[in-house]
Amino acid sequence: MSIAFIDLAAQQRRIRDKIDAAIGRVLDHGGYVMGPEVREFEKQLAAFGQAPLALSCANGTDAIALPLMAWGVGEGDAVFCPSFTFAATPEVVPWGGATPVFVDVLPDTYNIDPAHLEAAILSIRDEGRLRPAVVVAVDLFGQPADYPAIRAICDRHGLKLISDSAQGFGCTLNGRHPIHWADVATTSFFPAKPLGCYGDGGAVLCKDQDLWDLMDSYRVHGKAVTPDLVGRTFEHETKYLNTRIGMNSRLDSIQAAILIEKLAIFAEEIELRQQVADRYAAGLAGSVKSVPKVIDGGVSVWAQYVIEHANRDGLAAHLRGQGVPTAVYYPVPMHVQEPYAHFPRGPGGLPVTEAIRETVLALPMHPYMDEAVQQQIIEAVRGFNG
Repeated sequence: MSIAFIDLAAQQRRIRDKIDAAIGRVLDHGGYVMGPEVREFEKQLAAFGQAPLALSCANGTDAIALPLMAWGVGEGDAVFCPSFTFAATPEVVPWGGATPVFVDVLPDTYNIDPAHLEAAILSIRDEGRLRPAVVVAVDLFGQPADYPAIRAICDRHGLKLISDSAQGFGCTLNGRHPIHWADVATTSFFPAKPLGCYGDGGAVLCKDQDLWDLMDSYRVHGKAVTPDLVGRTFEHETKYLNTRIGMNSRLDSIQAAILIEKLAIFAEEIELRQQVADRYAAGLAGSVKSVPKVIDGGVSVWAQYVIEHANRDGLAAHLRGQGVPTAVYYPVPMHVQEPYAHFPRGPGGLPVTEAIRETVLALPMHPYMDEAVQQQIIEAVRGFNG
């Protein structure tokens, strides 16, 4: 029997009738782009994520870019982020002329190290070439970063805080979603994400109507939005009055309709993912270098289940021979990738990032994993003698 790394078909079997009906409604009304499902999904997403407002967009990368654009982050600004992340996190920073500054991560949660973050901010400030402007904290593999500590650092130094929750939407810390501490929280609806659609999509959660309006303008070609029309008359569609240079980053109605149905079962799926994670932790204890550690008070959505092993590549080959798929997140951190290697790093370099890149290995993870199949995976890991 083939083992799925992420079994999207299992969820689809559960709600296929609802998905078909939702798509059918879009086909019936014909509002394929920014139709009524988009507004409804934004409303439901904000409620789930404990945010006043949510703004959908075309993908999780644009979701990080939109607040940076709305805040005017650009030439001379420093944006602090981990190197142990996917390219989407730092790549949007140079789009507007700003500079990413890479920060090390904690050795247990793999999320940004608050102490190294503050050291990096102080170093950049003291150097005087760049102005510390924004921190992008990543909820890696599904669990929240240390937001109380990071928020305090941002407040001390006057920085904005973005929660890049592309992998972690739905995670909580002491019962609160990341938006409680962050200025904005962003997410991705790429199909493999815990809350994924059947194409691509993203969203920004925020607390400020003025910021929402600005991002709304930027996502639709810089169209005029309500604040732009104060004191003026424009009797045509506002998309034809362009008050700033924007982009085209809209969520289509079919994806929104699909996401509404998926969001309805998302809380239950988070619980199911936790059960899978608990079985892994119990079954693999003592057989690998480490199993995942979740921050105290944190609830992970388990986008990935990542273990460490001293002979990671040998274990991966062994598991492949046993029919167990694996993945390495991330074999090449961003600060050593050629396009990013010249950007600044925090003081002392990134030793934790460079160490864990050699040992991390992701095992199959999804909420509908059969216990017998999972036990087969556990036994295959425990059977490795390399």
